[in-house]
Amino acid sequence: MKFELLATDGRARAGLLSLFHGDVETPIFMPVGTQATVKTLSPDELRALGTRILLGNTFHLYLRPGLEVMEAAGGLHRFMNWPGPILTDSGGFQVFSLSDLCRVDEEGASFQSPLDGSRHRFTPEKVVDIQKTLGSDICMVFDECPPYPCERDFAEASLNRTHRWAGRCLTRFREVCDPERQALFAIVQGSVFKDLRLLSARQLAAMDFPGYALGGLSVGEPKDLMHAMLEAVEPELPRDKPRYLMGVGTPEDLWECVERGVDLFDCVMPTRIARNGTLFTSRGRVAIKSSAYARDFGPPDPECDCYTCSNFSRAYLRHLFRSGEMLGLRLNSLHNLAYMLRLAGLIRKSILEGRFSAAKREFFSRGEQP
Repeated sequence: MKFELLATDGRARAGLLSLFHGDVETPIFMPVGTQATVKTLSPDELRALGTRILLGNTFHLYLRPGLEVMEAAGGLHRFMNWPGPILTDSGGFQVFSLSDLCRVDEEGASFQSPLDGSRHRFTPEKVVDIQKTLGSDICMVFDECPPYPCERDFAEASLNRTHRWAGRCLTRFREVCDPERQALFAIVQGSVFKDLRLLSARQLAAMDFPGYALGGLSVGEPKDLMHAMLEAVEPELPRDKPRYLMGVGTPEDLWECVERGVDLFDCVMPTRIARNGTLFTSRGRVAIKSSAYARDFGPPDPECDCYTCSNFSRAYLRHLFRSGEMLGLRLNSLHNLAYMLRLAGLIRKSILEGRFSAAKREFFSRGEQP
């Protein structure tokens, strides 16, 4: 992996991330392919939208279809017929979200499958081995993701364990993975305690990972606390390495968090709300099921040239949604991902041209349409 920082505007950054399966221009939004698919969309459609990198879910793919199938298929890229880069999370968030079904100790975490009740165990070493089998371009260390809110003592103990696990992941990665094909990112934790976040960033930076993620944010805390944590750790992260904010990715988040030094984003929200009938547009969000659109034969977003907006009206999308037709979910998802990818490109362009702040003000001044 290679990361080249091409331009900065304040803390906002534009870069080029070169991975085994291709180059990724940053800032970038990564569509989420939890089960080796971005729901309702084909790889060809994703490529046509301009998708450069996808996110896969280690926890879910480990449980189903399982590592034997993945290995026999030749890895995740071949299994899902995706030629571009893939980032896989470590499964830590999913494991610890199981709560009563999960038991944590120094060696790892034991958990019960939500699919069939079977028992499993993740250790830092096993999580690296799983991601080696998946063949993802970017792998994540196994971390403990504390909930919000949580007591400081719990956050500190969890953080120290996460750092020890990060060291074990790095050792295992160097033993079994090819650094020409894969890279391992650390995950900064510390809940919303500034001193813990700073400690985490400094200790992990000293371990010299190829890239750094920020985890445990957007888990229920107020936005201003998330922004404060980003502002605190940004100066402590290596300037010449990529920064990934895990699980964050509304249009507003992209502007606010790029402004605070973030390069990569992922979130299920754009496609999830699309399937629930909400569209991003140049004038704000549109609830397409509203009766206001029953006879609206204009495009969903007049400023968008995606397949959906170029061919279909709001009235038609409303009809599909209210009729329970699968095509409606697909067209909505296509549009929302096109919007997010185009927005990431617009933000990047504004950084390269040295007008990020002006572009951000313009975006927020447009407001929500009725």
